[in-house]
Amino acid sequence: MLRARRVAEAGTRIPVDRFVLLYALAWAGGAIAYTPLLTILLPARVAELAGPQAGVDWLAWIALFGAIAASLGGIAFGTLSDITRNRRGWIAAGLVLVCGLLVMLGQVSSLSGLIVAIVAWQLALNMMLGPLSAWAADLVPDRRKGLLGGLMAFAPGLGALAGAVVTLPGLASHSGRLWMVAVLVAVCVLPVLLARPPLPPAHPLPAQTPPAQTSPGSPPAQPPRHQPLSGRAMVIRMWLARFAVQIAEASLFAYLFFWLVSLESGVSDNQSARLFSLVLLVSAPLALVVGRWSDRNDRPIAPLRACAAVSALGLVGMALATDLTAAMLGYALFGIASAVFLSLHAAQTLRILPRPDRRGRHLGLFNLANTVPSLVMPLLAMALIPVVGYPGLFAALALLAGAASLLLMALVATDRAPA
Repeated sequence: MLRARRVAEAGTRIPVDRFVLLYALAWAGGAIAYTPLLTILLPARVAELAGPQAGVDWLAWIALFGAIAASLGGIAFGTLSDITRNRRGWIAAGLVLVCGLLVMLGQVSSLSGLIVAIVAWQLALNMMLGPLSAWAADLVPDRRKGLLGGLMAFAPGLGALAGAVVTLPGLASHSGRLWMVAVLVAVCVLPVLLARPPLPPAHPLPAQTPPAQTSPGSPPAQPPRHQPLSGRAMVIRMWLARFAVQIAEASLFAYLFFWLVSLESGVSDNQSARLFSLVLLVSAPLALVVGRWSDRNDRPIAPLRACAAVSALGLVGMALATDLTAAMLGYALFGIASAVFLSLHAAQTLRILPRPDRRGRHLGLFNLANTVPSLVMPLLAMALIPVVGYPGLFAALALLAGAASLLLMALVATDRAPA
């Protein structure tokens, strides 16, 4: 009876694959919310209010307070969505606040006011994204998490495209650009909120395997070669792996242009931007292909380990590069591999969360692997670049990426054999 009612109710809801598509669109809406603002609109506004020199210090303070707010907000609102068991309500409230604060930011005319507004906006953004992450863990079955990660890989590119569109010369004023961003965010997030989502996947208890019978005098049964890691050990390894790769990615995002100029003084910011664009253009469809492969073969962790290892090789190539061509090839290898890693890791993390009733809180803690590197990266760069230069920095980052691959080695053994 219960099964029949579940089947009848499921028939009135959207299929899982359609939900995954709408969810990926909503995730892209999150990227559109922060990419144009943090990379273009906010720095330009700070420079306008403080001047180019003082603006650097003010922007650093805004980024610091914003990162702290994002870290705390992800944990707080993920936990609240666990307690209330109402992911959609928190996502909707966060969407309203994010769009409203984007519009209000266009009216802020003081630097101290910008700090307050950005902190409030970061809290609102994580009110939307924290429960949104947990919602995917609730509703997307493991057999579709590779597809989910591949589709999520398109979010950074769409965020960058939105930034390019809203900043077209003569299209809109500063406040008008923020209005456009708010509208784009709403258009992307609303469809998944308005759709009737699929039922959560059933998780039947595993069948108990009876102990093997042995005859008198026979040798004792051998234990399995690979013992699955405990849930806590898996979570820690996955967190540390993402943290290590995220530090490398954040460092390259901040210092790529300066490194290229140190190799060849004639490098333009447009060349650096085109290199970033190439990485986004290649990595998104590649992540989709690799994610679908991991679903079909039931190997969620193996691609992560491989991507971390390739990222380390790209960083080694960058450390050894002596000309611009070799440098760009090394970065392209690192950038593509790390982008695929980060997008697939975000989706596969959802399958190893230890408690279904605490997914929001756990994902908020996992989000620290995304926010804390922004605080660690400047310290690492300031400690290494003056002493050993950029090659030394890239060698250290290669060690971090290699360590991520080693951390995931034990988890690869827990992948089930290909079907």
